[in-house]
Amino acid sequence: MNFVEWKQEYCTGIASVDREHRDLIELINTLHASLDHDTTQDQVVTVLNEVYEQMVAHFANEEALMQDAMYPAFAEHKLDHETLLDDMREIMNSITEEWRDSTSDLAVDLDRWFSDHFRVHDAKLHKLLK
Repeated sequence: MNFVEWKQEYCTGIASVDREHRDLIELINTLHASLDHDTTQDQVVTVLNEVYEQMVAHFANEEALMQDAMYPAFAEHKLDHETLLDDMREIMNSITEEWRDSTSDLAVDLDRWFSDHFRVHDAKLHKLLK
């Protein structure tokens, strides 16, 4: 069973965005599974880098959609993207020799961040774009 399951509330009806949401959830599940096994610090950092890179690409896609639609809440939504990316960079920079301790709640945090972001920001955006 996956740590984070796809929820219907994540579905936007925009194929590229839905695919990116699913890909991010899959990476979060990969990260969570890696924390439960004999995974090296380097392997965790590799998955974190993948999550970060996919977040950057996904947010760029959403921001382009928002700009094209002249979305009125663009600044607020973009700020949340920037906050999520800043949080990820802090986590990635904090990986030390005690990395298991510093990442023990990471998958939970990622699930919460993305669930909140999907529910609060993306839902509003995608209602407008439909």
